[in-house]
Amino acid sequence: MDTEKKEKKFMLDEHFIRLFPDIAIGVLAVGGIRKGEEISEEEKEKIRLFLANANEEAKKFLTSQVISENKIPALWRAAYKKFPGKKGARCSIEALLKRVLHGNPVPSIAPTVDITNGISLKYGFPIGAENMDAFCGDLHLGVMQGGEPFLPLGEETEDAALTGEVAYYDGCGVVCRCFNWRDGKRTAVTKDTVNEFIAMECIEPERTGELKEAMEELALLLERHTGARICASGIVTAGNREMVISAHDDL
Repeated sequence: MDTEKKEKKFMLDEHFIRLFPDIAIGVLAVGGIRKGEEISEEEKEKIRLFLANANEEAKKFLTSQVISENKIPALWRAAYKKFPGKKGARCSIEALLKRVLHGNPVPSIAPTVDITNGISLKYGFPIGAENMDAFCGDLHLGVMQGGEPFLPLGEETEDAALTGEVAYYDGCGVVCRCFNWRDGKRTAVTKDTVNEFIAMECIEPERTGELKEAMEELALLLERHTGARICASGIVTAGNREMVISAHDDL
């Protein structure tokens, strides 16, 4: 049997590394996630409590009532200025912190979403999750030529990538627009998703130790509360540009 075709990788493209030479991206490939109805109410309550505590912890990142004046949103806004993007596009961590700033805590949605949102809030890193089974071949983070297809989550009309835009993409088109702003419908995580690709991005070289800590806690919580198997785990950088995210029958 030819198992080589089943292997999938995540990789950083050269043009992306030129824009972000100090990037560090924590990557998890997880399989066997239990569906919401298969997770006990006791476990769900533990997850909700973790999210509630994370909403409180996130306040340490907010020293100004103006969201753009806080360090993490400011750093990501500066990062977004390195490439053309959609008007009003903002990093996902800014959206979460903005809710906390305005006294509107990030709500409970679903167990795996609550865990990833909680880790994002607790550590101040953006996190994205995708349905790995929907990937067309390898997943890349790179600079778009322009025109690559993308159907935004919740929309019915395609919105192609811009020339020079940074995005996650695979063999069928864009997976996430403007670095880590908006997911597409094709690879979106749903209640039936069991195999996920999760990326946590760090653009502050001095915080790579915290990134590692956040990744370890995320993996632990997913295993403990959702029954997930950690099939691949690692940190991708300019010096370590790719990793296998699924191999053969691991997922």
